[in-house]
Amino acid sequence: MGDTAGTRIGVYPGTFDPITLGHMDIIRRGAKLVDKLIIGVTTNPSKSPMFSVEERLEMVRRECAGLDAEVEVVGFDALLMDFASAQGAGVIIRGLRAVADFEYEYQMAGMNQQINDTVETVFLMADVSLQPIASRLVKEIALYGGPIHRFVSPKVRDEVAARVEQMGRKGA
Repeated sequence: MGDTAGTRIGVYPGTFDPITLGHMDIIRRGAKLVDKLIIGVTTNPSKSPMFSVEERLEMVRRECAGLDAEVEVVGFDALLMDFASAQGAGVIIRGLRAVADFEYEYQMAGMNQQINDTVETVFLMADVSLQPIASRLVKEIALYGGPIHRFVSPKVRDEVAARVEQMGRKGA
């Protein structure tokens, strides 16, 4: 994982819409593997976000503020491998929850390796208690008025509830 000036840099990419306790678990654990972890907040054309990129950047920065690790939060709208190269990263960190995640991530890792074989992909298994958490499901539960407090931090829960209310839905 050799990188810029001997510093091992990793990238943990995602939409983080919203950031969940599962994401935070991967961030904490992934940060132990590198000297600097860059959290790449991106857009996904196949997803319709609840929060803007700017809101998600702020949310992720706030949630990571207390971590005892060198973490930087950066927005990007490019190929992941181009972003990783621009950041001087030698590793991409991805979280896995289930077999379905592995199949998708395995395919992506293979494609990314074809694009740039100098960047390795490392998979971290989600903590067992956090495996079912997905941002998509958190949003769906919130939109139907269900409880999301076990999946996100209290501040994120409040932000999701406010957004749901703003959208004229039941609330979180």
